[in-house]
Formats: sequence, structure tokens, C-alpha cells
Amino acid sequence: MLLALCAIALALATELIDETTIYIQPIGPSSPASPLAEIKFNPSTLEAELDSYDAPILSPETKLVRIGIYDAITSTWKSSTSITSAESFAKGFRPTIVLNLDAQGEVLGVSLKSAIIDAGQTRDFGPRVIVKRMGKGKQPTLNKPVVLSPHGKIEEPEPEKTMLQK
Repeated sequence: MLLALCAIALALATELIDETTIYIQPIGPSSPASPLAEIKFNPSTLEAELDSYDAPILSPETKLVRIGIYDAITSTWKSSTSITSAESFAKGFRPTIVLNLDAQGEVLGVSLKSAIIDAGQTRDFGPRVIVKRMGKGKQPTLNKPVVLSPHGKIEEPEPEKTMLQK
């Protein structure tokens, strides 16, 4: 019985429970946003899979594109966006979509990076998805506090006396 409950809990933990649609918009006059990819992910395990991906068809004049989560009904961006070069989607490049989650597992923003595909590689040229969770940053390490004398000057320790001076 306990083993069956553990198996069910494990299956639920690895299940991709959230879904989001990533949009792309060419930066230019009156360019509409269009769906780029649909991603299913699990905020607790940070696992994700690309449900669908439509390679964008961009005009040769397009130099920059905006990536993010877009609400088509209100025509507003629902997440923070990132801007990347249109060359990220050219032949010979492999795009990687990065979903940035907050502490509750909600999508804060989307970014995209791409890498040149090595001609010697023979497998997995398609786009990838990475899910990252926001975490605490490093705390600064501080030095010892400076101790001042009653006259407002830094107290210097007396130099150690040599054997002859003692």
C-alpha cells in the first residue's frame, strides 16, 4: 500500500502540470505578436518539454525580435520580455528558450539564447527549453569594522618590541 502511494506521488511530481505559450514580435512599425512555442513544465521539478514550436518567418529587414508571454485579448505583455537578434532563428543556430519562474512557480519572464550548431553534430538540432527558478543571491561578506580612537583617528597597534628593547 505504501509503495503504491509512493509511486503515485512520484508520478505526480514528474507530471508536467503547467503550460504557457511563448510569443515573438518583430521590432518594427505595427508588427503583430505571433505564437512561437507552447511549453509544458513542472515548477517543482523544473522539468519542461516543448509541446509545439513554429519557426518564425521573419522578413530580411527584421533585425530584432521581442520574446515573452503575450495576452492577445488585451494586446499586452503578461511577462517581462527579452529582445534578441533575428539571426537567433537562422539556419545553423539552435534556439534555447529560458523560462524564469518566481518562488511560487509563476512565469516571471522569458528569454532566448541560441548557439551555433557544429557541423559535426548529427543529432538533436531542434529548439530546447530550460526552466530556472529565482533564488536568493549571495550576501556580501564584510570586513571587520574600523575602530577609531577618542581623537577620531585609526588606532594602530604598538609595534612589537625586539629582545634588546625589552
